[in-house]
Amino acid sequence: MFSQQEIEQYHRQGYCIYRSFLGAEDLASLRGALDAACEGATLSSYDHTRIEMEPHQDPGGTLVRRVYEPCTYYDRFRALSDSDRLLDCVEQLLGPNLCFHYSKINVKPPSIGSVVEWHQDLAYYPLTNGDSVSILFYLDDADGSNGCLQVIPGRHLAPRLDHDHDGYFQGRVTTKIDESAAVALDGKAGDVIFMHCMTPHASTTNKSLRFRRTLILSYRATDAFPIHVGEMTLAAERFVRLVRGRQLHVARFSMKEFPIPVYRTRSASLYELQEQSRKEMTKAS
Repeated sequence: MFSQQEIEQYHRQGYCIYRSFLGAEDLASLRGALDAACEGATLSSYDHTRIEMEPHQDPGGTLVRRVYEPCTYYDRFRALSDSDRLLDCVEQLLGPNLCFHYSKINVKPPSIGSVVEWHQDLAYYPLTNGDSVSILFYLDDADGSNGCLQVIPGRHLAPRLDHDHDGYFQGRVTTKIDESAAVALDGKAGDVIFMHCMTPHASTTNKSLRFRRTLILSYRATDAFPIHVGEMTLAAERFVRLVRGRQLHVARFSMKEFPIPVYRTRSASLYELQEQSRKEMTKAS
């Protein structure tokens, strides 16, 4: 459970850290489940619905970039997402009525792990209110050398940053970010970051010889309803499930307005969308 000070930090700064949430046995179990999920995948042959590969490797390369929906497809991760210990913490931040929203694992292999540029999660999936939290479990020690999470504290309280160019959503912040305000969230394996859906965040390429595997879960209050933006909303809502309390049937609105993402083309992931954006904007300049 969080202390009152930690809850206040979450609401004031847009994040808080639960140190040593996972013990050695939990870490070993989750890493083993991750290895099993990635087993046999190569760049030339893998299940596109469950895995995304690092693109810059030989066809037989086995470096995975992301695992999709581990808490839907794999029992070990599902058990963690439904655990009372975790949901008790989420309830302290969002209230008693909770939906599981989505899950993924960003792998960041040694010396290649892809960069994630500055963005805000809610920009991807607009909701009627901001009671949505992303929870990042460090499965490895994380620091600046292997691409730990960076955040801009307090910026979640302001309007959404611009993620658009020429009228289309880019999946990344397209205005200048004051990176002097950024904080690198170093952590040990087992530490967990609870991050508000409007907190700007990013991570650099993994320049080390170590992995930086991060399990990411998202939950929202059951009165935070999705604002429909077409096919992307339908895809994002497939894995939503009630995990605590009851499903409310009255939407709560906490914002007067919120930008709706307009996609030029359908992209499989944040990585692909950001890569496409970089290429298009470089070509335009």
